Order: sequence, then C-alpha cells, then structure tokens
Amino acid sequence: MSQPTPSQAAPTTDQAQASHASFAARRRRYFRAFGVALVLIAAVVTVWWWLESRNVESTDDAYVAGDVVQISPRVAGTAVAVLAQNTDWVESGTPLVEIDKTDMRVALDAAVNALAHSVRDYRSANADASRELAQIRLRESDLARAQDDLQRRLAVAADGGVAKEEIRHAHDAVAAAQAALDAQRAAYRASLAHVDGTTIDSSPLVKAAATQVRSAALALSRTDVRAPIAGRVTRRLVQVGQHVAPGTPVMELVPLDRVWVDANFKESQLRRMRPGQPVELRADLYGDDVVYHGTIEGFEAGTGAAFAALPAQNATGNWIKVVQRVPVRIALDARELRAHPLLIGLSMTATVRMTGVARPGEVMATTMAMPPLSEHTARTPDTTTVYDDEAHVGDALVARTIRANSGIGIGIDEKAAP
Repeated sequence: MSQPTPSQAAPTTDQAQASHASFAARRRRYFRAFGVALVLIAAVVTVWWWLESRNVESTDDAYVAGDVVQISPRVAGTAVAVLAQNTDWVESGTPLVEIDKTDMRVALDAAVNALAHSVRDYRSANADASRELAQIRLRESDLARAQDDLQRRLAVAADGGVAKEEIRHAHDAVAAAQAALDAQRAAYRASLAHVDGTTIDSSPLVKAAATQVRSAALALSRTDVRAPIAGRVTRRLVQVGQHVAPGTPVMELVPLDRVWVDANFKESQLRRMRPGQPVELRADLYGDDVVYHGTIEGFEAGTGAAFAALPAQNATGNWIKVVQRVPVRIALDARELRAHPLLIGLSMTATVRMTGVARPGEVMATTMAMPPLSEHTARTPDTTTVYDDEAHVGDALVARTIRANSGIGIGIDEKAAP
C-alpha cells in the first residue's frame, strides 16, 4: 500500500482538531444547560416546599373507625323470631328479635287483677269509714238518751221517787254509752286512715298496684328487641328457640353514617396540628379518584403503645427508642360519606394542611391543654329516642282498670244505697 503524502495528512489532522473542539463546546453547553436545569428544579422544589410541603403532614397509618352497638334483650325469654340478618340495614326502632310473650302476658293479667282488687278494696274501705261515721252518730244518740234518763232520775231522787240502785244503773248506762262512743270513734279513725285525704287514683295501695301493672306492661313491650339507632347488622349470634337473658349479646349494629377516621401520626408530626384543621383523606377502597374532606376533632390522651393490651416495658432490659404514634380523630363530611360509604377498618391516607398556625410550641401547648368548649370541641352527645314512649307504657291500661272497678257508670248511687 502506498503511504499518504505530507500534503494529504495535514488536512486530516486539522479536521480532527476542529471536530474535537466542536464536541467540547457542545459538551460545555450541555453541562451548562444541565446545571441551569438543576438550579431551576432545586428552586422549584424549594419554593414548593416553602409554600406547600412544609405545611403538610401525611400518614398512611389511618383507618376507618366507628361505634359498634351491642344489641341485647332487657327481659329473659325464648327467641321466637329473628327479624334481621347480617348485612341488613335497619332504621331506628326496627324490631330485631321477638321474645316469647306468654309469661309476660300472664304477669300482666295478674297485675291487672291485683289493681282491680286494690280499687275495690279502696271502695270498701271508703264505705267502711262511712259506716263507722254513721255508727258514731248512733252511739252519740245512745249516750244522749242515757244522759237524759240519768238527769230525770236525779231530778226526782231528792223526793225519794227513784231508788238509789236505779240511779246507779243510770250512771252505769251513761258510762257504757260513753265507752261505746269512744270505741266507735277509734274504729272510725282506723277506717279513715285508709282513705283520708286520698282518692282512688292517689291511694297508696292503688298506686302500688298500678306500678306493678306498668312494670308488667313494660316487660311485655320489651319482648320486642328494637334497634336503638339506624345501622347495619353484623355478628348475629341469636338463633330461633334460644333462651336469652338480659345483657346477653344477640347481634351488633354499626351506624355507618357516623364513622370517623383514626389517623396515627408520629409524635414529631403533631407540633403544629390543632383541632379544626382541614384534612384530605383517600381510601384504598376507592383510590385517588375520591377525596374526603375531614376536620381534626381532637387527639387521644396517649400514644397507641400506652393503651396497648401488652404495653412496652421500657424500664427493663435493653432499650431502643421507637418513634411513637398518637391517634388523631378526624371527622368526615356526612354528604361525602353518604355518596361514598366506608366500612370500619378500611385503610385511609390522611393529609393535614397546617395553614395559618402559630409557632409549634404554642400550638401544642394549646392543643394538649384542656381548652374551653368551642365550635370544634363541643360535640353533640349520642342519643336515641326509641325508648321515650316506654315512660307511658301501661298508663291507658291502668286508667281503664281503675275506671272499670271504681263504680262509675254502673247505675248505682252509693250515697243513696241502703
């Protein structure tokens, strides 16, 4: 092969040098552009952190929580019907379990009969008092007649017209009549003690019998076990034919329209949190497409480890510091909850935006103290009106029984009766 001449090799060297210089220039431009991009990214990240991220605390250690209402009967008996099953939604006051009513009906009939006897006994005591009062008038008449006889005899005794023995008998008759009058007055007071200052409705004996009727009627009404609140039935335990006793769990009720979220934030994340701050929540059930807007209600009185069934024994053995988590209760918007229902125990992600807060120390000092009631701390107590009508159970039956046995409207005038 022939060797290149010097005139041919020179242009090749110049071209290589020019190509190397061009590559170095491009590389410097790329590095400058990359450096500028890094600076811009860092600036954007810094601005974003300053405006947003530094005021946001988030955790995925959050779960849906709610009340679990244990349903149990208030009277003993045999379950003859179970009217609700697991997963059923029931409204407040809906019958859940029916208990055999036979024993309760028998007890109610016995109480009604006892009330009827009490009313009639009151009427009899009232009549006895009236009779004893009439007997007093009769004894007073006898005493007056005996005293008149004595006076007539004393008037003629000075003339010797009456024997001393007859006068002595007249004195004895007056004393006997006086004793009979005193005994009759005592009998009247004894009879009057049962009815004095009372009516049939206010008589202690009648009221005691009426209380027994109301108690028996109340027990009969409680054979229908009703739902105290609206919710979904779960953990049904009772079976038809099973004997149940007061306090025995038969099923549970979960009011899914009143659930909340317990978010377990690290203790270092709580420095600027306070009740009333808005919270964004996402459920794993629905994904990121559904966002719940909640509000911090408050903080538990201790960390989760402090209330665990087996708390950590940090004072014994080797000790390793573990960052503790504090349950934070978050209230959910009722309309969002109705649009996208949640179940107890579902996983959530909670994000708290802490805008417009003071220094961390001031926030925690206010939060952990016992603040006065406010719009964020004052909560409506859980109540039910299902049992309100039980206060008047049996009143109508008592009124009918008293009226039926009080002698009203039977066509007899007791004052005119012989």
